[in-house]
Amino acid sequence: MKIEVSVIIVNYNGLKYLQNCLDSLFENLKNSRFEIIVVDNNSDDESCSFIKTHFPAVKLLESNENLGFGKANNYGVQHAKGDFILFLNNDTILLDPVQPALEELKSNQNYGFLTINMVGENKNYIPAVGKFPSPWRMIKISLLNDGRTEFRTGNFNKEKTYQVDWVTGAFMLLRKADFEKVGGFDPNYFMYVEDVDLCKKIADLGKTGAFVPKLSYIHFVGFNKSRENMLIHGYRIYAQKHFSVYSKQLALMLLFVNKTVKRLKNY
Repeated sequence: MKIEVSVIIVNYNGLKYLQNCLDSLFENLKNSRFEIIVVDNNSDDESCSFIKTHFPAVKLLESNENLGFGKANNYGVQHAKGDFILFLNNDTILLDPVQPALEELKSNQNYGFLTINMVGENKNYIPAVGKFPSPWRMIKISLLNDGRTEFRTGNFNKEKTYQVDWVTGAFMLLRKADFEKVGGFDPNYFMYVEDVDLCKKIADLGKTGAFVPKLSYIHFVGFNKSRENMLIHGYRIYAQKHFSVYSKQLALMLLFVNKTVKRLKNY
């Protein structure tokens, strides 16, 4: 039977998350034709031996270096047999079946990528979509969030599918053909913003993103200074790629102001 969806998980020293993540996948993919591919970025925490012992059905691809997020996912797609790809973070737990999300994506050819509702460990709402960057939004990263009331509060119409600019790579469902058509993730991003960049490239094909709030997953998301710095670095790459000459200069200046203000606050 032909595989329909290939789930790709990039892992780097994520042993403590793998059991719950993979258990939830097998449970919530029961009604789907699927494969699970884990790309391990040279972990040193026994992740690979754990997968081989406890989840032999998982296709494990072991890298001898840390490829980063986008490059590792590209590697996973090269080995994927499904017509659809689900990029999923290793520190997640699915709370609902994947098949309804897949059917929603299949129902509308204008949908280029799709995500579902992300919640934290305590089931608190976490924004997982946003607006495409503009130069002026670079002054404050939070301005890249979707400003609609529902996306600020988490109070969604659960029967509605919302159109969005970009979705997080923590749970991103798309067609393999679209992914390959735009060249996959840009390997110049090591981690962060490569998902926004990918969505922009697919949007440039004339497609839009979809957000399905009736389905949810837990993400053990963290935020620290190093992540903040990588975000700013990622948006610098994004500006270089997608903005005109003058817009690029403005964006880079505002990103510099953004970083300087944060540094002064932490001084």
